[in-house]
Amino acid sequence: MPTMSLRDAYLMTRARTEAICKPLAIEDYVPQPVVFASPPKWHLAHSTWFFEEMILRRHYPQYEVFDIMYGYLFNSYYNHVGERTERGNRGANTRPTVEEVYRYREYVDRHMLELLQSDSLPSELVALITLGLNHEQQHQELLVTDLKYVLGHQPTFPKYDVHSNYESGVNSEVGFVEMQEGIYEIGFAGDGFCFDNELDRHKVYLNGYSICKSLVTNGEFLGFMAAGGYKKFELWLDEGWAWVKENGIQAPLYWHRVGEEWHQYTLAGLKKVDPDAILCHVSFYEAHAFATWKKMRLPTEAEWEVASPFFKWGSRWEWNNSAYLPYPGFAIAPGAVGEYNGKFMINQMVLRGASTATPEGHSRPTYRNFFHPQHQWQFTGIRLVK
Repeated sequence: MPTMSLRDAYLMTRARTEAICKPLAIEDYVPQPVVFASPPKWHLAHSTWFFEEMILRRHYPQYEVFDIMYGYLFNSYYNHVGERTERGNRGANTRPTVEEVYRYREYVDRHMLELLQSDSLPSELVALITLGLNHEQQHQELLVTDLKYVLGHQPTFPKYDVHSNYESGVNSEVGFVEMQEGIYEIGFAGDGFCFDNELDRHKVYLNGYSICKSLVTNGEFLGFMAAGGYKKFELWLDEGWAWVKENGIQAPLYWHRVGEEWHQYTLAGLKKVDPDAILCHVSFYEAHAFATWKKMRLPTEAEWEVASPFFKWGSRWEWNNSAYLPYPGFAIAPGAVGEYNGKFMINQMVLRGASTATPEGHSRPTYRNFFHPQHQWQFTGIRLVK
């Protein structure tokens, strides 16, 4: 978090979540077209439930739960806490209303601010509140990507905000960084917040490699498509090729052929694909196939982290050719907090960096994001290694 009081950080974080929702119509808060994209109303309530369940119920004796059913409705995956609604049914509940969810946020905020008035909070509680703020920041990015999925799969291609420019960034660097063979350290060290999956810091041995300073652009990916990239099985991992065939994949997510030109849905509406803009919304499978076509490869997460001081990053989450696995020394914390990361270390790939949807102050070189290899709906991109 930025250097400020915990109270100010809380107020800033909570306000930003609601600011993301400000352009929405009331009808936009509820739909859930796919299992992995949660409705905006659910994000508003779940990020609030986290503070109620993990902090207020356990550390503020005077607190009375706002509504006992909210634990069932807005728990995400915490088995320690109890039963919950199925993930794919988050958009099926029209009640509580959006108005009631905002009242829930106000109620929890009022009690959190009372708790934060204390000048002598235990360090363990400060750490838990800080985790809650970082948790809400993660949901702010998911809120953006999920509502884009909701809007982007409507035939009218509605505009969320005409001034939105999440997709329009361009590279400012060219060429490759030469990295020498050797032993390096990766993982979080020092003061400040990190997630448990960034620990422990440890040594890795790397062969020499060259990593591109720029990310792959739309124009470069159009070249892959024009060369029949989606039709050449030899470029694809077997599971990736099956994914292409089973789902009829022909382009990145949100791309649409209009006449002779490709357009893409952006949060400012449907626009022509800018060949100079940085590519986004590709799966790991597509990233791997493109790298194979270019006779290069994706970086491992250790290669990415070691080289990260030498190139600009932060406009796209960058697929790495590393499975999401525990670091040496990683330990799962007891209780519900221990369910945050460790149990997901299976069948997922690491992404490094950040994106234009990542909240300010919520990125660092050691941050380990992770998704299943078929997912495209995050602001994901490609950096190449040779």
